[in-house]
Amino acid sequence: MTLIPRIRRQDFGVLTPPPLGGWTPSLTVTVVIPAHDRQSTLDLTLAALSAQTYPAGLMDVVVVDDGSPEPLRLPETVPGGTKLISGPPGGWGRAWALQAGLDAASGEVVLVLDADMVPHRAHVEAQLRWHHLAPYLVVLGWIDFTSAERLPRPEEVRAALLAGEEEGLFPLARERHDWAEKIIHDHDGLRAAPSSLATRIHVGATASYPAGLLRSIGGLDTSLVLAEDTELGYRLTQAGAVFVPDPLARAWHVGLPTAMRDFAALKRYNDPYVADRVPYRRYLRTDPGRQWRVPYVDAYVPSGTYEDVRASVDGLLGASLPDIRVTVAGPWTSLDEGRRSPLRDPDLDLRLIRAQFAHDPRVRLAPPPAWPARPFASGASEGSPGAAEGSPPVVPPFRLLVPPGWVPSQDAVERLVQRLEETDGGVLCLALDETEDGVVVARLERTAALSRAALVAEPGEHLDDVLDEVFGLEWLDGRAWGFARRPAVYPPRRRPAPEHVVQLAQRDKEILLLRKRATALRAELAEQRRLAGKATRDAARWRQKAEEWRRKAVTLSRSRERTVLRRAVRRVRGLTSPADT
Repeated sequence: MTLIPRIRRQDFGVLTPPPLGGWTPSLTVTVVIPAHDRQSTLDLTLAALSAQTYPAGLMDVVVVDDGSPEPLRLPETVPGGTKLISGPPGGWGRAWALQAGLDAASGEVVLVLDADMVPHRAHVEAQLRWHHLAPYLVVLGWIDFTSAERLPRPEEVRAALLAGEEEGLFPLARERHDWAEKIIHDHDGLRAAPSSLATRIHVGATASYPAGLLRSIGGLDTSLVLAEDTELGYRLTQAGAVFVPDPLARAWHVGLPTAMRDFAALKRYNDPYVADRVPYRRYLRTDPGRQWRVPYVDAYVPSGTYEDVRASVDGLLGASLPDIRVTVAGPWTSLDEGRRSPLRDPDLDLRLIRAQFAHDPRVRLAPPPAWPARPFASGASEGSPGAAEGSPPVVPPFRLLVPPGWVPSQDAVERLVQRLEETDGGVLCLALDETEDGVVVARLERTAALSRAALVAEPGEHLDDVLDEVFGLEWLDGRAWGFARRPAVYPPRRRPAPEHVVQLAQRDKEILLLRKRATALRAELAEQRRLAGKATRDAARWRQKAEEWRRKAVTLSRSRERTVLRRAVRRVRGLTSPADT
């Protein structure tokens, strides 16, 4: 059995694609072309597909007519195995047509090509060579824009491709996907891009997917009319996909897309839909108190005592990160509603938990999932109430397991998610406590990493070892990161004061302490001034006494000097007696 290559994060550099024309393909591919009223450019797309270097026996084409006013038709120049179908009733738009094409596709790989794209001769081969290397790659073509007023005939397109002269088919427009090419260039061809960033360049005009991977995530979100490629790229990331842009998979885009012609209007339309479905776009989720279809973090608390579970759930719901969904996992279907002793019921804690959270829209009561498990195959993929018909499974980008009775601080979850994003890691294991049964652990997992590990793990292999290999696993001290055991008395009998009230009270307390300190300092200053005044007066008094002593000393000195002088004169004159000396 061939081992599946293990790509760490986005670094597909471990794969070496074969040179164009120097290998033997084996995978079948279905090219799906959604089209609405684009007969003239569709003819060129099909003509170019009829001259591809990929073996014709491995390729078929499905054109989906998305309700064109004048029904589309297949031209004379088409690849073998091309069929035209109409989009089914009940919906419309690119996502609706693509899903119809996916349902009709028989290939192992699905390559999506818009009806205004004219691929170069090696376009399909360049993308498919990657799919032969790993079954979880999403390969993106390279787009050149043209604003040609005169279009060539389909037979001219086919002839140019067969002659290798497709470069001269159209004049090259100045416009490019500068933002996408910058992301690719700045991140080593996208190999060094964080997983939450790589998905941004999935623009959808030309891309190929493993058909099984695309179907496993629920296909297209057919409730969307625009931004379906952005949403699909997000879910493919959560499924463990690696995005590979290939500059050799070139194609002409006939005319400029809507994003270049009216970007502001397109963004205004897309933002609400993208904000609801793509948690990575944090700048779209700045509204306080809002809830979204796809939460940023899916938190799980296993059932336990009523007090323990309530403390953990309350801590999670009060986090500074608002878009958290909490699942309390337990055997809810086993609860018997027959006659029982209310206070001595063996399932009393389970009933109290259900009574506490059954009607909170941010809390789900669900069966215990296998942990860890592939997100798209677990309860994490269940849709939210009120989701639009045709919406795929809801899969948040992060999953958090919190043992009952452990309460995160208000900013703990936000800081942990930030840590995982900064390192582009896969799992954070937080050691909370050590008991006789082992270490009590909380886990924060990146959904994309969990899916990738499930895709490449061998039977019997410990999934944490694979997670560490494909994304990275890090151990942290849970208490140092803000986790604590619940209070001895829970729930508290008094409603906790709102945070701003607590902050104001703390500020008032600090102001009072500062005022007391200021009063003490003023009293100390007055005492120092009093002592300084006394010292000044004492110094003046001592200066006065010193002056008096000096004067007396001078007078005495002068008196002694006169006496000595008189005695000396008397001696000279001989007027004194020996007794006088």
